[in-house]
Amino acid sequence: MSTRSGEVREIKVGKYVLIDGEPCKVVSYSTAKTGKHGHAKANVVGIGLFDGVKRTLVAPVDAKVEFPVIERRTGQVISIMGDTVQIMDLENYEMFETKMPGEGEIEGELSEGAEVEYIVAMGRRKLTRVR
Repeated sequence: MSTRSGEVREIKVGKYVLIDGEPCKVVSYSTAKTGKHGHAKANVVGIGLFDGVKRTLVAPVDAKVEFPVIERRTGQVISIMGDTVQIMDLENYEMFETKMPGEGEIEGELSEGAEVEYIVAMGRRKLTRVR
């Protein structure tokens, strides 16, 4: 697993954090003091990177949390077979298949021979845009 450890207080809006074992992009972060002897609590809302599901994390600001390591890479579309796209990485020439992105998920028109950008996180890949 490609993650690094940290504390909840290190979370920033726009960055990525693991919530319920899923890499999520943080869309909201707020803290609240709970009382005279309580610890400050953080309320973090994230959107799943691969499934688009909204997740919430409520924890003390000094609690441990995992941050996924996100790699941005480029590739070329080799073929489109129904709901599967075959991509060749332009750096190491590795071939892999990934599912076809849904409507509105990707910027640009996906076609054979097109260069695409994709992200790799925790052994999974997702197309982000056509170059």
